[in-house]
Amino acid sequence: VQLQASGGGSVQAGGSLKLSCVASGRVSSINAMTWYRQVPGKERELVARISHDDNGQYSDNVKGRFTISRDNAKNTVYLQMSSLKPSDTAVYLCEGWIFDGTHTRIATGQGTQVTVSS
Repeated sequence: VQLQASGGGSVQAGGSLKLSCVASGRVSSINAMTWYRQVPGKERELVARISHDDNGQYSDNVKGRFTISRDNAKNTVYLQMSSLKPSDTAVYLCEGWIFDGTHTRIATGQGTQVTVSS
């Protein structure tokens, strides 16, 4: 099972981006998925998480601006980011619990860079 994150880029403050995390390989279902972000020299920060029953949770830093969602038919989890701030600049990574039909395994994507300029 592999996770591929994409959708990052450079935007001005106030702009929007939509990140995607696609699970490929032997994927029966995505049980839960978490988006993290990493800034060099700082600890990895949990941004948003979606549970198996589509319950979304958000960090206080992004609540009201970011929305996590999923498309089970496409084995994809999205992170819609709006009203972006320079402080949102980071590498965004997805990590998920993937059921392959027999076992549930954790997989981590490689990350996608988000840069927000003022």
